[in-house]
Amino acid sequence: MKIIGIPALVGSYDNYIWVLYQDADAWVIDPGESQQIIDFLTQHHLMLQGILITHHHFDHTDGIATLKQHYPTATVFGPQKTKNPFIQVRLKEKDTIPLFNDFILTVLDTPGHTPDHISYYNEQALFCADTLFTAGCGRLLGGTIEEFSQSLLKLRALPDATPFYCAHEYTEDNLNFAIQVEPNNPILQRRLADFSTQYPAPLTHSQGQLKTEKETNPFLRFDCPEIKQQLLKRGAEDSPASLFKTLRDWKDQYDQQS
Repeated sequence: MKIIGIPALVGSYDNYIWVLYQDADAWVIDPGESQQIIDFLTQHHLMLQGILITHHHFDHTDGIATLKQHYPTATVFGPQKTKNPFIQVRLKEKDTIPLFNDFILTVLDTPGHTPDHISYYNEQALFCADTLFTAGCGRLLGGTIEEFSQSLLKLRALPDATPFYCAHEYTEDNLNFAIQVEPNNPILQRRLADFSTQYPAPLTHSQGQLKTEKETNPFLRFDCPEIKQQLLKRGAEDSPASLFKTLRDWKDQYDQQS
């Protein structure tokens, strides 16, 4: 089984659409566009079996209609709370989707970015869309602070060696913010110094392991002593929700200034 990230909405949202394929079968995660997916499937003689959706935003769903026209037998899976009319199978926490004989994904509820957000997980891959980014996380666009902080802690509890696949390429900006939050973190310093990206080229490997995020991503480290101390000085209370909110507000201010 192979996984490839196909760039989409380049220059505006800088998405990745994830294609998983084995033999002649393929699955797609969060198709914000369609033509490049159709081209890839055609070039590799693949038949689309299904589409997995993480949440309702257009940059994750706008390609569904055209993909269904080309592959009418493909089944569309998505969150229970998402109102998208193309979703045929509605998913909740702990539901499973067998993509291939040896590759089954389990649903994790990860609200916060949006109220309906879910992720897909097994020990070989975590598809976390806009909940967790490389060195960052998504914005709050409908979910709550409490939900988002708990979703990040849920992902942090997954095994260190888990490869993860998020839905946007924002790594450089996220690292530049992270080093402001935790300037004395030597692992983060090395990560920033070594960073390079080939986006918008297709990504033929995972975006990293959760271990690296746990060591360097401030949104998985908001309760670590050095970061926590800074957040308390910024007015946070000593609770996961308040610490996360203060950090997320800090990042939002940074984004407005950059």
